[in-house]
Amino acid sequence: MPPETAKLLFDMRNAAERIGRFVDGKTFDDFQNDELLRSGVERQFEIIGEAMSRLVKLDPALAQQISEYRKISGFRNALIHGYDSIDDETTWNIVTAKLPILLGELSELLPPSAAPPFPDAQNDPSP
Repeated sequence: MPPETAKLLFDMRNAAERIGRFVDGKTFDDFQNDELLRSGVERQFEIIGEAMSRLVKLDPALAQQISEYRKISGFRNALIHGYDSIDDETTWNIVTAKLPILLGELSELLPPSAAPPFPDAQNDPSP
């Protein structure tokens, strides 16, 4: 796998794992009432969506192996351009229903034990 492609997959996986850590033990009410939590989750979805948009251009066949890859890019666009109309319930449903699927697919494409492709890969300093 080319390093650029691997980096995008790593970035998506790292961002998805961060969301999982952010929401661990949280409820929808927690999410809705915590602007810092919402902002953190939304930022990671922006990263996932941007990396997916780049992957579609770089390796469309690989991107198509990820279910709803177009919706992932679309959600990023909605977060960026429709920031004032983002529905917390929709975001939470994506976190709880879609994110585990994405993580599973990314794990199949990029095994968890795989090392980052190069030092510029988005490193996650949190434990």
